[in-house]
Amino acid sequence: MKIACGIALAALIIGQSAEELAAEPLNTMDDVGSALQNCWDPPSGTAKGSVTLQFSFKRDGSLIGLPKATSIRVDGNADQRKQFVQAATDAVQKCVPLALAPKLADGMAGTVFTLQLASPKQK
Repeated sequence: MKIACGIALAALIIGQSAEELAAEPLNTMDDVGSALQNCWDPPSGTAKGSVTLQFSFKRDGSLIGLPKATSIRVDGNADQRKQFVQAATDAVQKCVPLALAPKLADGMAGTVFTLQLASPKQK
């Protein structure tokens, strides 16, 4: 109880959520992929689809530029495809900055990362 209250108080002081402060740093690329997949919420009304995004991270876990869709396979019309891609891009952007372990941050900074997000959500 004291630890949780201490984290919450520290979060208020420095302007971060208690979840951000309590989060363990990501140590592997698999951890990064899992963290990003956890932010993915496929748009409702999309029967089946996937989008592959490419993007790069800075050492601080934030993005270098915007994610770029490199492959789009979505059932439906052009508007549904556009909504799907936007939802995928939004998922990555709302998930960052990621808490990266120093060794991982140094090794992946500036490297192009590729991630596929699919609907229905893969578990």
